[in-house]
Amino acid sequence: MFYNKLIRDHIPAIITQSGRQCRTATMPADEYNQALRAKLVEEALEVQAARPEELLQELADVLEVVQALAATHGLALTTVEAMRQQRHQERGGFTQRLKLLEILPADSRSDA
Repeated sequence: MFYNKLIRDHIPAIITQSGRQCRTATMPADEYNQALRAKLVEEALEVQAARPEELLQELADVLEVVQALAATHGLALTTVEAMRQQRHQERGGFTQRLKLLEILPADSRSDA
C-alpha cells in the first residue's frame, strides 16, 4: 500500500516490529513544512470526529504537530503561548460559548 504522507519518527520501527517492511524518504524542508500543515488539518479533523474517550489523544496529536511546525519556523512553544495569551487578552477566549448569528449594517441615520 502506498501512503506518501508524513509519519511520526518511530512508525518505521513499529512497522518492522510487526513483521512487515516499509520504505521511507526524508523530505526536503519546503515539502516537510507543507506536510506539517497538511498533517495539522488531518489531526484537527480527527479531533472533530473523536469520541469523548479519544479526545485527549487527538488533542495531543494536534499539539505534537503544532510543536513541530513552530520549530520549523524557529518558534518556541513559549513564544506561541505568549501570542495565544496576547490574542486571548485582545479578543477573548471561547468560554462564553458565543455564536455569531449576524452583523447588522451600521445605522446611517444622524441625530442632527
